[in-house]
Amino acid sequence: MTTKERTTDWYLKWVASCFIILAICFRSVQGFQEIDLILSFIGCFMWTLVGLLWNDRALIVLNAVATFVLLTGIIKLFI
Repeated sequence: MTTKERTTDWYLKWVASCFIILAICFRSVQGFQEIDLILSFIGCFMWTLVGLLWNDRALIVLNAVATFVLLTGIIKLFI
């Protein structure tokens, strides 16, 4: 499936992918766990929105669970 260019979901999926790629880059450097968690959370949350726009249950479930797990990690890290 290809999406039309320059639509809301098109921008959302590319921005979300950039957040996840940046998170992976920070994951490879020791001492940046906070940034990794936050960027991963934002990317997964945005991909959840893409899944909702596309009515794609696999994307929704995968990224909603990842968003919840990452949010739990963020809360534990800062509390």
